[in-house]
Amino acid sequence: MKDKTYIFEKMPVKQAVINQIVPAIASQMIALIYNLADTYFVGLLNSPTETASVTVVYPIFVMLIAISNLFGIGGASAVSRALGKKDTEKAKSISSISVYMSLISGILFSILFLILSRPILTLCGARDDVVFKISSGYAKYMVVYGGVFTILNNVLANLVRADGSALHASIGVSLGGIINIILDPLFVLPELLNLGAVGAGIATGISNFCAALYFVILICIKKGIVNFDFKRLKDTKKYISEILKIGFPSAIQYALTVVAIAAQSRFVSNYDTEAIAALGIVKKLDQLPLYFSIGVSSGLLPLLAYNHASGDIDRRKKSFKTGLIISLAFSIMCLVVYEIFAPYLIGLFISDTRTISYGAMFLRIMVTAMPMMSVCYPMIIQFQAMGKAKESLICSILRKGVLDIPLLFIMNAIFPLYGLMLVQPIVDSISLIVATHMMKKIH
Repeated sequence: MKDKTYIFEKMPVKQAVINQIVPAIASQMIALIYNLADTYFVGLLNSPTETASVTVVYPIFVMLIAISNLFGIGGASAVSRALGKKDTEKAKSISSISVYMSLISGILFSILFLILSRPILTLCGARDDVVFKISSGYAKYMVVYGGVFTILNNVLANLVRADGSALHASIGVSLGGIINIILDPLFVLPELLNLGAVGAGIATGISNFCAALYFVILICIKKGIVNFDFKRLKDTKKYISEILKIGFPSAIQYALTVVAIAAQSRFVSNYDTEAIAALGIVKKLDQLPLYFSIGVSSGLLPLLAYNHASGDIDRRKKSFKTGLIISLAFSIMCLVVYEIFAPYLIGLFISDTRTISYGAMFLRIMVTAMPMMSVCYPMIIQFQAMGKAKESLICSILRKGVLDIPLLFIMNAIFPLYGLMLVQPIVDSISLIVATHMMKKIH
C-alpha cells in the first residue's frame, strides 16, 4: 500500500502519469487489436455479408461496455476518492458492491438480449435474412454466453487500476486480447474450422472468460481493496448512489453511442451492403485514437480522483494537463496518417473494390473528429474523478445521442450517405466547446 500511496501523492507528476497511463494504453491497444481481429479475419473471407454481420452486432457490444462503465468507472472513481481520504473500509465495500451489481446486470442483459434478439438486430441494420442469420450466431456467443464475462472483465480492470495496480489491470485486459487473436483464425478461416463470423463470436466469448478468470484469481490471491466479500453488500444502500452518480454519465454515453451507431447503420443500410461493410471497417479503424484516449483517461482517473479527494489540487491539474497533451498529440498523428493512407488501410481488411471505395471516403471524413474527441474524453474523466456528475452527464449526452439523431436526418438529406459521416465531427466540436466552458468554471 505504501508504494501505491507514493505513486498518487509524491512521485513526480509526469512520471506518475506515465506510470498510470502506459499500462492502461497498452491494455486498450490490445483490446483494440482483438476487436480489429474479428473484422480482419472475417474480412479475409472477402464476403461483405459476413463483414456486415459483425458490424450489425457492434452496437450490442458497446452496450456491454456501457453496463461495465456503470459500475467500473463509477466504482473506480468512488474507490479512489475513498482511498484519497484514507477510508479503506469504504473502498472495500464499494469495490464489492460494484462487482456483484455488474455481475447481476450482465446476466439480466444477456437474458434480455436472448429474448429480444430479432428486433434488436433488425434495428441495428440486419434487414437481410442472411445478414440476420450470421449476426444472430455471432451475437449468441459474444453477448448471450460471453456478455457477462465482458462486463466483469472491464469492471475488475477498472477497480484493480483504482487500487494502484495499473500493471495487473493491463495484463488482465491484454490476456483476453491475445487469446482472442490466437483463436480468431482457428474458428473463422476456411482452412481451419471454417465458422466465419460465428467463429469470431466464439473466440471473443472464450477470450473474455479467460480475462475475467485472471482477475478473479488475482483478487483472491492478492487480498487487497478489490474483493468478493458478499457480506459487504449490506452497505449497498449506503454507497450505491455514490457509484451510480458517477457511473451513470459514463454508461449513458455508451448507451447513447449504441443508439447513434444503430441509427447510423440503419441509415447506411438503405444503401449498399458494401457500404455497411465499409462502415464497419471504418468504425474499427476509428477506434485506434479513441481507445488510446480511453487508455489515457482510464489511467488518469485514479490519480485525479485520489488527489482531488486528498486536496492536492495543483497535482490534479498538472496530471490532467500532461495526460491531455499526450491524448491530443496521438490523435493528430492518427488524423494525418488516416487521411494519407485511407484506401490502403481499408484494403487491409477486405479486397472488395466497392467496399474499399466507400470505406476510404468514410474514413477521411470521420477522422476529422479525432482531435476534439481526444480532448473531450479526458475532460469527462476529470469531471467523474471530481464527483461532478452534472457536468459529466451533460458532456456525455452531448457527445452521443442528443444531437446525433436529428443531424443524421439533416446531413443525409443534404449529402446523401456521405453526410452521415460528418455527424460525429460536428457533435464532437459542439461537445468540446461546452466541456471547455464548464471546465473553466470549476477548474
